[in-house]
Amino acid sequence: MAHRFPALTQEQKKELSEIAQRIVANGKGILAADESVGTMGNRLQRIKVENTEENRRQFREILFSVDSSINQSIGGVILFHETLYQKDSQGKLFRNILKEKGIVVGIKLDQGAAPLAGTNKETTIQGHDGLSERCAQYKKDGVDFGKWRAVLRIADQCPSSLAIQENANALARYASICQQNGLVPIVEPEVIPDGDHDLEHCQYVTEKVLAAVYKALNDHHVYLEGTLLKPNMVTAGHACTKKYTPEQVAMATVTALHRTVPAAVPGICFLSGGMSEEDATLNLNAINLCHLPKPWKLMHWLPGVARLQTRRQPRRLL
Repeated sequence: MAHRFPALTQEQKKELSEIAQRIVANGKGILAADESVGTMGNRLQRIKVENTEENRRQFREILFSVDSSINQSIGGVILFHETLYQKDSQGKLFRNILKEKGIVVGIKLDQGAAPLAGTNKETTIQGHDGLSERCAQYKKDGVDFGKWRAVLRIADQCPSSLAIQENANALARYASICQQNGLVPIVEPEVIPDGDHDLEHCQYVTEKVLAAVYKALNDHHVYLEGTLLKPNMVTAGHACTKKYTPEQVAMATVTALHRTVPAAVPGICFLSGGMSEEDATLNLNAINLCHLPKPWKLMHWLPGVARLQTRRQPRRLL
């Protein structure tokens, strides 16, 4: 971006663009392994395993080592802070195992939600304090991308203009700080599917949110070629009585993206949004088959396991 006070050097831009392209290379996607201690505890509880650091470490070791061909399908792995510094049973850091396979290492950077006063239970995301220092340290420790999730919901007077603008600016500030420290920011403005709204209303809200996010990214001089987007698919609320086909979801989703997301963005990693793996994959297949222009790489992001489909070629990652 040309402006009077350049935010990034040409060398920084080149590095960020190359990292983003590696993450979304053809046939590859992102594996999410950034469950917090509490979320991992819920997983382990279902199989009657105690939630200890050692058991969490063993779980992650299985993810990263059970399939020797993991690097053929996974371009990036998003880690939780604890996992970044854990080692396998042979004493080798997980991050080094992944990097040796050519997989880009990422880290979750937001620090949870904070209420927005005067709204209908809306929130913004915390984590900017000390973010630059954390990014700089993570970069030294082998991390090349970050993730920041903002949550917006559809309800009475929601999302409000305040919530949309506050979360858009929070995402943009995070993205700018990431890039200043050599990390590719994954920008995640999620319109959650709670409620009884229909598909058309979700599309309207998603377009408003994405338009605000990219306006804020532009205002903060974020280099779009060195970013990735992680949005919701456009779907009806879980309580909506009307059912929609994958083709209808695809048309609404691609239309919203086509209207709001610049072609300079290298890739879009879709949220599952509470859908089953089968429904999410059917929707993604329909999105890739949609006749509207799609200048970005398109993939699906799932926790623990991930599915990818790029240009009509479905492929299981794990």
